[in-house]
Amino acid sequence: MLHVVPAFSRIGEENAFAVLARAQALSAQGRDVINLGIGQPDMPTPAHVVEAGIKALRDGHHGYTPAIGIPPLREAVARDIHRRHAVDVSPDSVMIVPGGKVTMFMAILMFGEPGAEILYPDPGFPIYRSMIEFTGATPVPVPIREANGFAFSAAETLALITPRTRLLIVNSPANPTGGVTPKAEIDALVAGLADHPDVAVLSDEIYGTMTYDGEAHHSLLKYEGIRDRLIYLDGASKTYAMTGWRLGWSVWPKPLYDAARKLAVNAHSCVNAATQWAGIAALDGSQDCVAEMVAEFDRRRAIVVEGLNALPGVSCIAPKGAFYAFPNIAQTGWKAKPLAATLLEEAGVAVIGGPDFGVHGEGYIRLSYANSAENIRRALERMGQFLTARKPV
Repeated sequence: MLHVVPAFSRIGEENAFAVLARAQALSAQGRDVINLGIGQPDMPTPAHVVEAGIKALRDGHHGYTPAIGIPPLREAVARDIHRRHAVDVSPDSVMIVPGGKVTMFMAILMFGEPGAEILYPDPGFPIYRSMIEFTGATPVPVPIREANGFAFSAAETLALITPRTRLLIVNSPANPTGGVTPKAEIDALVAGLADHPDVAVLSDEIYGTMTYDGEAHHSLLKYEGIRDRLIYLDGASKTYAMTGWRLGWSVWPKPLYDAARKLAVNAHSCVNAATQWAGIAALDGSQDCVAEMVAEFDRRRAIVVEGLNALPGVSCIAPKGAFYAFPNIAQTGWKAKPLAATLLEEAGVAVIGGPDFGVHGEGYIRLSYANSAENIRRALERMGQFLTARKPV
């Protein structure tokens, strides 16, 4: 009998991929399925970025690169951070990784061990808790509440810190809620962290370009007082519709950088060479493509919020960022996961049940509006017909 280490019995997964697989299986059977489950822009990667990747291959960029990424891309990331956040970072603190999850893995592996505690947003990206449990650390959920506009509460977060806390994970704009934490709340969090100098911070800002209604994204990189313990996570997947290219980047404080580099050497060696050159074109090229994509998401957001609030038993506050809505379905009488599963099987609409994002996700489902306006309207119509005709189970 094979003996796999116990840590693997604790590791979870991202159920959006399971829902995607089921939706694809139903489609293969001839069913008409509208997928509002997966968090993936439906727009193509911008043409100039694709051409840069092709050119890199034609120019012979076929080999290994430095584990930390090619210097021109690290320099482009530093320029982008300065342009977007008016913050100076050294390219020597930037690491290029194959997607956003790798930075999560690295940070949580560095601080997670039995006896340690790691704070993470709940509801939040499911890989946070999965990876924390894998390391043997204790996951401590930070409640993300609808009453607070799905922003985190600095006071509530700080109150959860104990002498065992090693890492705090924050995410704004947020998955799955679309919440954006205002500057005053971030200011309060950073001020309170001065009393906890041994707590590292992982700031997941992968949706940082996607905010609405004049809401600003406030990067934690702007706070000099925590820069020596801040890990910044970003990447190209959402901003440039490059999910399949697998391109992410992070900024590390000097004491942690070499440990992250060693993890990269051991885990993935380097990021695909042509992808890195495409990343330079994305960051240094015109950002009109980003503005156009966000404007289209904003248009769809309005359709989603209006349509959800018209459904029986459903209410939805307007998300301020990302491309997700997180409607409250408590008054429908359904539990979230049975509703999501039955909507897929019977109505042909794929959504994700809130508990897949944490214990505080019950009573909610997540919809991605990274789908066409036409499909969103069709999905909302099906959901309305379903909720009118179908009794809860």
